[in-house]
Amino acid sequence: MFERKFVQKDMANIHIYTARKLSDMAGSLEELAKTFDEGMATGRNLSREDGLAALQMAGAMVCGDCNRCNLYSDSEKEESYYLYYLLRAFEQKGNIDYEDMPRLFRETCRRQEDYVGQLNRNLGRATMNLSWKNRFLESRDAVISQFRELSVILQEFSQQMEQAADLTPLRERAVRRAFAKHHMVIEHMLILEYDNNQKEAFLTVRTNHGRCIMAKDAAQILGQAMGNESWVVARNSKNIVTRQAATIRFLMEGSYQVLYGVARVPKDGEAVSGDNYTFCQIPPGQVVMSLSDGMGTGERAGKESQRVVELTEQLLAAGYMPKSALKLVNTVLLLAGEEQHPATIDLCCIDLYTGVLEAMKLGAVSTFLIGSEGVELLQACDAPAGMFLQVEPMLLSRKLWEEDRIVMVSDGVLDALPGEDKEQIMVEYLEGIVKRNPQNMAEEILEFAEGISEEVRDDMTVLVAGIWKKQSV
Repeated sequence: MFERKFVQKDMANIHIYTARKLSDMAGSLEELAKTFDEGMATGRNLSREDGLAALQMAGAMVCGDCNRCNLYSDSEKEESYYLYYLLRAFEQKGNIDYEDMPRLFRETCRRQEDYVGQLNRNLGRATMNLSWKNRFLESRDAVISQFRELSVILQEFSQQMEQAADLTPLRERAVRRAFAKHHMVIEHMLILEYDNNQKEAFLTVRTNHGRCIMAKDAAQILGQAMGNESWVVARNSKNIVTRQAATIRFLMEGSYQVLYGVARVPKDGEAVSGDNYTFCQIPPGQVVMSLSDGMGTGERAGKESQRVVELTEQLLAAGYMPKSALKLVNTVLLLAGEEQHPATIDLCCIDLYTGVLEAMKLGAVSTFLIGSEGVELLQACDAPAGMFLQVEPMLLSRKLWEEDRIVMVSDGVLDALPGEDKEQIMVEYLEGIVKRNPQNMAEEILEFAEGISEEVRDDMTVLVAGIWKKQSV
């Protein structure tokens, strides 16, 4: 008995220990980001040293002992304006012309063509080196950004764990008794409750009668022991309880459920839509809807948007906050290759415990919320993902109520509407629509947009979700 209590106490304290270790890791990542940030220069244009080196090399290759124009020695002087002019002219045009050279050079140099040609080659090589350097600096900035984002994630998670209430002493006896009735032995147990009333449990459990029991059945037994609550097995946990003891993670289900529907059509003449979407549930107790519109139409745009929604889903499932996930997706798209393939990202996360919606956008059109008091617009930001490194996704938060509807559309739907203020046209249409199941509503909205134009000029996707309070059993 003493040994069991000792082990139980260790299980109860392990989340505090883990929280503090995560906090230490977060601090280390922040310090590492500072070291990266302070340790390197950030010049991103041709420098004075680049210009002087180009002039010196051209003189060595062409001029020999000629010193008629003194172009290099004059440019060495701190007050020389010509060197600055030379560099800016090359950056703007990509080459130096005879007209860009000083008058003394044009009047006295006997090998003007050779000198200007060599100078352009030298500056071209310097520009190529600068391009690689800037590429490296962009990658370095992306690494710094992700160190800081990961530091924030770990810090938030450590605070959540440290502030969690340990319910194990209160529930241990009832849970052990309930599992024993079904021929299961709990060796270790940890039950935590977080500030949003979300609960999770870690049970090291085995059967004692030789049979196997489904983990989902064990979740129902746990829910009954916890006061007739609804519990599920966490993703990536074992699905079966056997004679071999194993630790299974259980999560309490939220108070809300979300259903969705989707309707889509590709651009006329295209077999594949450039839009992609995802609807999934991720721990702890969140539903994620995302919609991405790839640049252009067809298969290539479809692959880009599919990569965006899949990467976003993976990052959120791994524990990234929505804002951090979108910033990382943007960085990946920006640095993935030489060509830019921007894609819009429209993301909605619904907390099934509180009914709170968090919407984030990069270049996506507005989202429409249909509530009891009318239709509300969640406005978009301008830049799509994969265009700029420093991007701050727009975060919008709203409380959802029973039978509210969330309507997400790609820009092809709005572009099909008449008039200048297309969002207002959609608002007026949605104010008159009858609330039905999400799939029927998605089809009705798409049919409305398609019916306005004789042809589908862009990919169209409509994603509709509804939220309902779960009925207590």
